[in-house]
Formats: sequence, structure tokens, C-alpha cells
Amino acid sequence: MGAKRTAISVGALVAALTIAGCAAESTPPAAHTTPTAAPSPVPTLSAQERTHAWVDRRLAGMTLEQKAASLLMVHAPGTDPAPLRALVDQGVGGVILMGDNIPGTPEELRDLTSALHVESDAATLVGIDEEGGIVQRLPWDPAADPAQLRAAPAADAQTAFSMRADVLAASGINVNFGIVADVTADPASFIWDRVLGTDPQSAGDRVAAAVTGEQAQGSVAGTVKHFPGHGAAPGDSHTSVPAAPLTLDEWRAAAAPPFRAAVDADVDLVMTGHLAYPAVDPTPASLSPVWHRILREELGFDGVVVTDDMLMLQHNGLAEYADAGENAIRAVAAGSDLLLYVLPADPSTFGISVPGLSAALADAVRSGRIPQDRLDEAAARVMTLRADLSPFLSRQIETREGSDTCLVDGIPVSVCSV
Repeated sequence: MGAKRTAISVGALVAALTIAGCAAESTPPAAHTTPTAAPSPVPTLSAQERTHAWVDRRLAGMTLEQKAASLLMVHAPGTDPAPLRALVDQGVGGVILMGDNIPGTPEELRDLTSALHVESDAATLVGIDEEGGIVQRLPWDPAADPAQLRAAPAADAQTAFSMRADVLAASGINVNFGIVADVTADPASFIWDRVLGTDPQSAGDRVAAAVTGEQAQGSVAGTVKHFPGHGAAPGDSHTSVPAAPLTLDEWRAAAAPPFRAAVDADVDLVMTGHLAYPAVDPTPASLSPVWHRILREELGFDGVVVTDDMLMLQHNGLAEYADAGENAIRAVAAGSDLLLYVLPADPSTFGISVPGLSAALADAVRSGRIPQDRLDEAAARVMTLRADLSPFLSRQIETREGSDTCLVDGIPVSVCSV
């Protein structure tokens, strides 16, 4: 599980297979000669490598606008699946469910989420904020809430989030934005009711345990938030850009440990916050190349970076963040892979549409503001996560009659068994 991709050259694969094939087709020795050594076996690819080859093939057939749309995770209110499905049909990578999307029973929710999957080989990302406690969308979630977990051993966090993942998977939800890695010991803090620990060590232990529990079955991708840490940034990032007074070294000691623990536990997604550490970068972390570089290079994260709700930037009323297209461009250019939008029934009230955002990002690639490689990298990470969460990727695998090799979407990649 996870969005990590194993680097492998398709050209090298084909070359290797060609060499192996030539060896296999050589004329057998005469009966009276000394037998020659058996040819080298056809190289075997792991499931991860086969997914990599499939993703590369898939992206090669997509336009810039289609790749850009695949970076969007959006919302439409209500329990009617039609508006959500309409967004999926526009090519978005996923949808996020809020409280207004949740019907009365798990079975009804499963019916809704089932209508959102349009591809057999790449699951639509169906996300939710299911933390427990004050941020709980599913009334039938029995798992312990953060306040209970921070007072209990770390093992209880693993149990709780394993249970929570089972509930989510049964409802057709495959991404949970549910693990708060922020740290604070201040009951007056905006984030206090949601943290899993009041100091870096206790928070890190419980965050790592939660990641392990949530991702154990491979059916739900876990997320930690709000990088680089909301606990040190007073204020509500839904309506402002809170600022933390820490230096980079202070951040490493006080706020980084739970995120580092999550990365070490192989968390699938990290959500960036619309909050700033001015001593490091005055730009909100969601738009900051500096913080994305720290997350990738210093913490070693190679999964999907998702933003917090991008409309929060517009809600703060600052002119700098009034243009939705510009915000999207800055986020992807900085290093974001997946952009989250909790849209109202009429997104045009915020100047937003899926085609409009896709066009803004594609045009930014054409103008050079977003390097082509950056868009491709983001699209590949998101598509890999979608493939990892799909139980049907094997449908793309075709066995060659009488051969040890097979095709993954037309690419010869060796043995076919998963």
C-alpha cells in the first residue's frame, strides 16, 4: 500500500525481455554435444513495478487538462450521488464527503459511493474527515476519539484506527483525512480537541500507531495533518493564515516528530495546512516550495501531498488569495499533488469550476510557471494511489499464450501473477 513508486525504465524492461526472448529462441544443441547453460530467466517484476508501468502508460495518453483535472478532489453537497458523479465524469481524481453527504445508514452510503467509481483499474479517491470526537462524519463510527486516545497507551490508537478503517471501507470510503499530527498542550488552542498527544513524543507514538492501524488492510489510505504543524500556530486556518513563532530548529524539536513518525510508518498522504512559519517561510505551507522541500528531502516523504481545503484561502478575505486559479497554480508549483475543494452547490460563487481549474493549471504548464515534470510527477502519484486502492488492476494484465511474459496495458512486463 502507499503511493510510493519504484523507479524502473520501460525501455530497459523491453530490452531485457528481448534479450531473454532471443536466448529462448536459439537453436537447441545437437544430441551429441555438451549441453549449454540454460538461458537467464525472464526478469520478474513486482506488483509495484507493474503498477508503475501501467501508470506511465496511462499518463502518456492524457492531455495537460486531463492530468490537471486528475489532481482535484472536490465536493458537492447532498446525498444524491448525481452531482458528485458529474464531477467524477469531468475527470477529477476524487471526491470528499462532508456531513451533508452522509445518509442515515452505512448501506445507503455504500450505494452512494458505489456510484462514484467509473473505472475498473483506478479507484476514484473517496475521502472523508473521520477523526472521531468533534470531527466525525459517520455517526456509526464506534472507534475512540482523540481525547480518549491521548490518555491511553499508543497501542489503543492502532486499534481505534484499524476499527475506523473497517467502518470506512464498509461504507465505500478509501481515503481518510483523519490522523491529526499537530501537537499542543494548550486547552485554549483551536486544535486542542483533535490532537493525539500533548508533547512531541506522545503525539508521535500515537500518530505512528494510528497510521499502522488505518493502513493495515490496504483498503483505506491514511493521512496525517496539518503539516508543518497547527499546534504552534494559534488561530483558525479556516478564516485566517495562522502564524507560528518557531524557527526551523525549534520546529524540528517541537512540531516535526509526529510527522516524521508518520513518514517512518509509511503514511500514504500528508495534508499541508494553510498556516505559516514566518521564520522559515512567510508563505502558507500549502503554497510554500520551502515546506514541500523539507517534507520531501528532510523527512523523506514520497507519497501524495494533499492540501487542506483550498477554499479556506479565499475565506480569509486576503486579496492575495482571492483568485482560485492562481491559488491552484501556486500550490502545484510548490509541490502539492492533490488539491482539495469543499465546494458549495454553486461553485461559481467562488469563481471555481473543474474545467476552469484544469485550464488554469494546464496553461501554467504551457507558460512555464509549472514545469511539465512537476505536473507529471503529481499526476503519477495520484494515479498510483488510485491504482493501489483498486482491486481490479489485474484486469489490465493479459497472458500471452505459451509464454512466460504478459502485457500490462500493452507493455511486456514478465510474469503475470500478482
